[in-house]
Parts: sequence; structure tokens; C-alpha cells
Amino acid sequence: MMAGHRFHPEKAEKLLDPKRKEIIAPERAIEILQIGTQDVIVDLGAGNGYFTVPMAKMTKEKVYAVDVQQEMLEFLKTHAEKEQVDNIEYILEDVSNTSLPSRLADKGLMSFVFHEVDDHDAVLAEIQRVMKPNGKFLIIEWEAVESEMGPPLHERIPSQQLLEYMKTKHHNVEFVSFHPTVYGILLTY
Repeated sequence: MMAGHRFHPEKAEKLLDPKRKEIIAPERAIEILQIGTQDVIVDLGAGNGYFTVPMAKMTKEKVYAVDVQQEMLEFLKTHAEKEQVDNIEYILEDVSNTSLPSRLADKGLMSFVFHEVDDHDAVLAEIQRVMKPNGKFLIIEWEAVESEMGPPLHERIPSQQLLEYMKTKHHNVEFVSFHPTVYGILLTY
């Protein structure tokens, strides 16, 4: 699988476009993950906080927002402050190798990042390391179809291909359809 290019921080505002809600509302991801008030959450590749901030509002615990780009974390901080959210910890690190403690998170999310990652096995190993037993982790990706939003077609991973790959790596894998252009894969630990 080819790794795509990193998202440009200059386009960060675009990621909060209301049109995105029609494609995938953060509430839907929250519902699928069954986020509760006692859940510690990790958002790997948090970006501007499109999912991070709504998830942080659902829990009294910490949300660990990991991103490799400082600009994105700054953007996320501003977004969180506007929304009066103060339970997010900002971590500037690569998603495939974080300093997060093992068995830290009850719930986790990686949205529109998996196709940008060079080493898929390393990322899955990292997710497995940080998740608690019975934890749920949702990977959201762009379907390999042309669409107005998202990366170019050649950088997308077809859902069937990613699902098959996940099944070779993990025992509890569930496919989730959000929109014809967006899908998710839910891993339960």
C-alpha cells in the first residue's frame, strides 16, 4: 500500500467545513465508539480537532491528541479554546511511535490518516499497545472513489482491501459505512 502525502496545515480551515458533516458527522463516530463520560480517548492524527473536540465534550477524562504537525495542534488548541474544552492533551509525535503509556485508552480514533502512513503494521501495533482490553478503536478512511473532498484517488485505500488487511492483523474487525465516499473499520480489543 502506498503512503500518501501529509495534509497541508494551510488547508486546516477546510477540514471544519460544514459540508463535511453531511459526509461524516463526529456524532456518528462517537456513537459507534460508544464514548462515555469515563472513557480515556486517544486521537491519532488529530489534525484540527474535527473529531477530537466533540469526543472531548463526551468524557470527563483526558483526550490525547497526537499529531506530527505542530501547526495542526495549534489549530486544534484554538478550536478547543473556542469550544471551551480543556481536557485535551496535545502531543507532537508520529502516530506509529508515541510516548503514550501502554493500555491507556478505552476508545480511540484515527480519521483520514491511515492512507498517509508509511508503515501500516507499525501503526496497528501502536494502536494495540495503547488500547485497553475491550477498548474500541475506529479507523476512518476515504473510499477509493472520486469525490469533491479528500485526497486524490490514487492515495485512497479501497475499503475491501483495507478490511481484508485488518482481518489478517486483528480478530475483531467490523466494517462501518458512513457515506459512499467514507468508511470506517472498528477494531475491538
